[in-house]
Amino acid sequence: MTLDVVNSQNEKVGSLDLRDEVFGGRVKADLIWESVVRENASRRRGTHATKTRALVSGSGKKPWRQKGTGRARVGETRNPLWRKGGTVFGPQPRSYEYQLPRKVERAALRAAFSQKLQDGAVIVVDALAASEIKTKAAAEMLDALGAAGKTLLVDVAPEEKLALSVRNLAGVRFVPSNRVTTRDVIDATRIIATRTAIERLQEVLA
Repeated sequence: MTLDVVNSQNEKVGSLDLRDEVFGGRVKADLIWESVVRENASRRRGTHATKTRALVSGSGKKPWRQKGTGRARVGETRNPLWRKGGTVFGPQPRSYEYQLPRKVERAALRAAFSQKLQDGAVIVVDALAASEIKTKAAAEMLDALGAAGKTLLVDVAPEEKLALSVRNLAGVRFVPSNRVTTRDVIDATRIIATRTAIERLQEVLA
C-alpha cells in the first residue's frame, strides 16, 4: 500500500510505502470493540455511593421490646426495611479499569488504522509545525489539509506551538504516536499524521 505525503499546503512532496501485513489485513471489529470498551471503562470515575445502615442518621436503640406488643420485631430505625434506612448492596466507589493483553491492544490498533486507511481518512504530511502560536493559522492549515469533523493529529513528539494553537479548536486532538489508542483512531473522522509517526507505528505494530 502506498500513500501520498503532502506538505501543509496539501501539495504532494513524496510517497510512503506501508506493509500490507500491518495495515492491509482483515479488519477485526471484535478486537476494536474490546479495546474501546476497555478504555471507556478505565475513564469511568466510579464515584457513585449509597449510604449503608452504618452511615445513615438514626439511633441504634431498639424502638420497642422484642415480644408482647403485637408489632413486628425490629432492632433499630436505621435498618433497610424502614423509611430513611440504609441501602443494602448499593453501589460504592470503585475503579472499573481493567487490562487487555498487549497483543490484543496492538491488533486492535492495527485493525482501527486499517479501517481508516480503507476509508481514505488518513492524511500523511511531512511535518506538523507552526511558526507562531495562533489558533486561526492552525485552523487554516487544517482546512487546507481537508480536516473535517473530529480530527486526530499524530506526531512522534507534538510540536509545542502547534499543540497550543489547536487546543481551542473543537474536535481536534494532538497526541504523540506512542500514546494513540484504538478509541482515538475510531472516534476521529480524519487522521492527519506525520511520516515519522506512521513509520514508528508501523515498527511497533509489526
